[in-house]
Amino acid sequence: MHIHILGICGTFMGGLAALAREAGHRVTGCDAGVYPPMSDQLQALGIELIEGFDAKQMALKPDMYVIGNVVSRARLLDGSPKFPLMEAILEAGAPYTSGPQWLSEQVLQGQHVLAVAGTHGKTTTTSMLAWVLDQTGLEPGFLVGGVPLNFGVSARLGGGQYFVIEADEYDTAFFDKRSKFVHYRPRTAILNNLEFDHADIFDDLAAIERQFHHLVRTVPGSGRVVVNGLEESLTRVLGQGCWSEVRSFGSAVSDFVAEGEPSHFQVLQSGKPVAEVQWAIGGVHNQLNALAAIAAAEHVGVSPAAAAQALATFENVKRRMEVRGTVNGITVYDDFAHHPTAIRTTVNGLRLQMGQARILAIFEPRSTTMKLGTMKAQLPWSLGEADLVFCHSGGLGWDVSGALQSMGLKVQVGENIDEVIAQVLAQVKQGDHLLCMSNGGFGGIHDKLLQAIQAAQSAC
Repeated sequence: MHIHILGICGTFMGGLAALAREAGHRVTGCDAGVYPPMSDQLQALGIELIEGFDAKQMALKPDMYVIGNVVSRARLLDGSPKFPLMEAILEAGAPYTSGPQWLSEQVLQGQHVLAVAGTHGKTTTTSMLAWVLDQTGLEPGFLVGGVPLNFGVSARLGGGQYFVIEADEYDTAFFDKRSKFVHYRPRTAILNNLEFDHADIFDDLAAIERQFHHLVRTVPGSGRVVVNGLEESLTRVLGQGCWSEVRSFGSAVSDFVAEGEPSHFQVLQSGKPVAEVQWAIGGVHNQLNALAAIAAAEHVGVSPAAAAQALATFENVKRRMEVRGTVNGITVYDDFAHHPTAIRTTVNGLRLQMGQARILAIFEPRSTTMKLGTMKAQLPWSLGEADLVFCHSGGLGWDVSGALQSMGLKVQVGENIDEVIAQVLAQVKQGDHLLCMSNGGFGGIHDKLLQAIQAAQSAC
């Protein structure tokens, strides 16, 4: 089969493309802004990439067009379609489907699907669970919205009956406004946490809770729902009905509980010690992610002790507290945190690791929800443990300085990347930790900071 993927350079669609190619399909694709590293990864797999969404691509005549949720029926100011290829597909009556639907029909059929849902921690927990199953001989397939360092790839078909997938609540496609995860039909589902996000498609938290309950409805009676016992929102979700075995984690009365520091803790199951995790990963949030992965792995026959042993060698995911470099005793990190809760847990995790060392939080409000200013009031709370805060305000329609005013002299705001770098250079000292947080490329600020610090040192 020849499939042509619209929006191929997104993390999900790029992973789908890799799976399709591994399965023996001919894969081509297009996107706006075809550039490394995704373009290099896909071209190395023999996947032809086309820049833009020109209708001339109809000449490829694939068996199926697979449509990413970046594609819409939007029009430009002159009235012309933003995605002329999609208009041509519709006019021709050509076959098309969404990415999640194609994945469900072509990859997940007949598999025991383990799906990881939640506002935060999906990528990390999915990677943990895939690594646990891999290290215990189950040869899982997986699709992750990032690159697990242990595997070096974001997706593979695997050799067994298990498939681990990051289950996103964002909408499927312009013609299917259900959350992606309702297509996956998991037998094991992790509900990691649930807060308001994606303000562009959800009106309120209750709307997201309804989508999570749609996921719960798809889990069979012999399945397992692994749920964070600390989350009232998830209690409400299960309160709407659950027809599967439930295993909780996190709270003091949960089925799976952690005792000890995030880097070294005992796992208690039903109050009894069953495993010990000692690893190089920090943060209470990652401790909770580990409990979720252990509880899910147990459902497919992996003992907590074996899961804990595998987690000891877990190396995290690219862009999750990833050290980009150290110059003159100053360390620069890259992290994907963009929701206020994720920002707070990321800063707290680094604080627990580094003690009294100074943390300079460098933040870009880039997600759609943050650009809308929906959560601006939570920013001082989320950044409170940082010693200094630098925020890139370019392209926003709300007053960043006003939102952060309560933090006083700890905060500086810059309208462009160069201004932010200059502000950081004026304050940074040897031994500082520079934590850059964005769900985008942040204008390459990580390497630019390292180069600027090196240049300043050389000039001394």
